[in-house]
Amino acid sequence: MTRNHRALLLLSLAALYTGATAAGAAARPRGVGPEFAKFYKDSSTFTCISNPSITIAYSAVNDDYCDCPDGSDEPGTSACSFISNFSPSFISDPGDEKSNRTPALPGFYCKNKGHKPSYVPFQRVNDGVCDYDLCCDGSDEWAHPGGIKCENKCKEIGKEWRKKEESKQKSLNAAMKKRRDLVQAASKLKKETEDRVKDLEVEVKASKIKVRELEKEVEKVFARDRGKIVKGKKQGKVNVLAGLARDRVEELRTSLVDVRFQKEQLETRLTELEGLLSKFKDEYNPNFNDEGVKRAVRSWEDYVAKDHSDMAPPHQDLDELTKPDGPDSGINWEQWENEQDESGMSLIYKVAAYLPPSLVNYMEDKLAEFRSLLISNGILAEPDTDSNETQAVREARDRLSAAESSLSTLESSLAEHKEDLGKDFGKDSVFLALKGSCISKDSGEYNYELCWMDRTTQKSKKGRGDTVMGNFDKVSSVTIDEATASGRIVPKEKVALEYINGQKCWNGPSRSTKIILECGENDEILKVAEDEKCVYSMYVTTPAVCESSNDKKASGGRDEL
Repeated sequence: MTRNHRALLLLSLAALYTGATAAGAAARPRGVGPEFAKFYKDSSTFTCISNPSITIAYSAVNDDYCDCPDGSDEPGTSACSFISNFSPSFISDPGDEKSNRTPALPGFYCKNKGHKPSYVPFQRVNDGVCDYDLCCDGSDEWAHPGGIKCENKCKEIGKEWRKKEESKQKSLNAAMKKRRDLVQAASKLKKETEDRVKDLEVEVKASKIKVRELEKEVEKVFARDRGKIVKGKKQGKVNVLAGLARDRVEELRTSLVDVRFQKEQLETRLTELEGLLSKFKDEYNPNFNDEGVKRAVRSWEDYVAKDHSDMAPPHQDLDELTKPDGPDSGINWEQWENEQDESGMSLIYKVAAYLPPSLVNYMEDKLAEFRSLLISNGILAEPDTDSNETQAVREARDRLSAAESSLSTLESSLAEHKEDLGKDFGKDSVFLALKGSCISKDSGEYNYELCWMDRTTQKSKKGRGDTVMGNFDKVSSVTIDEATASGRIVPKEKVALEYINGQKCWNGPSRSTKIILECGENDEILKVAEDEKCVYSMYVTTPAVCESSNDKKASGGRDEL
């Protein structure tokens, strides 16, 4: 093959390649995105994307008439814009339950060179409005309805968008750094809690041993000193009765003072009411034809005419009756409460007063031994009040009580820490780092407060008191419908916190709050809504729920910020 032949062959191949490229470009009709180009390669016929049993001539594509049930033959017009998730008029075979009536394409494709490609809903194609938010190149208004011409603004819009995206990415990076710090803090707190649980378990075990030892000590000291008599306030029958009588007299005196005060208030009120009625009788107009008023006047005249002398208070000196007991009252309570009871062991001590001191000491020791022997054999009853305990027994009981209190505190702390370890604090236990901190929002009449993993509160600015809207229960999720860039509504799952069992509503349920979390650089309450009676939603941003780009790709999502 000569050089000329080779040159001609290369020129022919180049021409074929150019023709094939042009043909390929022509095979992609207006409004078709690159991911759907494969369905439009055949230049003679077109097969409906979601209904392959239906084939039409390729010339019917974008002819402004809807031939396919899924609207795929009109990617560049609004002819099939009426197709929704249910269009019974387009069931190709009434007996075929699989006939697809959902749009096959997401919308009209705008290339938007200089910005980012996007889809415009078919309803907005050639509607006479320049949809620069989605189609900055103006290609959605290609027919120029009404003479409108949408300029290509992708260069400036793309520049502004990239600027915002850069700022958005910086905010996301800052939020992700805060989240990493929270995760690190949560991990440290969790480790500290685990270590504290181990320490508390050891302390509880040691404290239980100490309590058992002190119980034995109390028993030992009590057994040693239970034969000793401790002097104090007399406990004989006369003394007990005198004390009860004194308490009862004081109680009756207090009640009499209260009754006297109420009586004086009622007398004052009665005098005021009688004055009002007397004035009413004197000043009313007898010519005013009102039977109710006349009856009231007659009733007042009958009341005044009655003899009220029997209602006069008894002639008693209430001041004398309510006077506190004292030397002049005639009752010497001290004498009765300290009356000596001559029965039992006290008589022996009176005899001991006439004996020499050396013999008294000997007798006291022997009497103590003898009393202890009688108690241990069940002949005498053991002391049953603190006043009959020796100082040593009381001190031993105090030490035991302090040890039991310390043990109870340790056990409560251990249970609380174990409960924290068993709780769900979200992914990476990130909410553990937020536990106990609070954020609030001024919402006009109220201040709303969210305390992480604790409670939500509605605080009135008019001094009506605070209302607990819920107490933390668990971490959950909620699905919310959100609009995409093309205007389509898609469900999106978000992290949520459940707060339940708040204050009970009047004639309603106990309050509850669902905290719906969004990724944000700072912890902030965006808004609070009452979805139904005493059931609230609180929308909150926090870096705790932000995810990196890799996390988003792994879950099939997009960046939050």
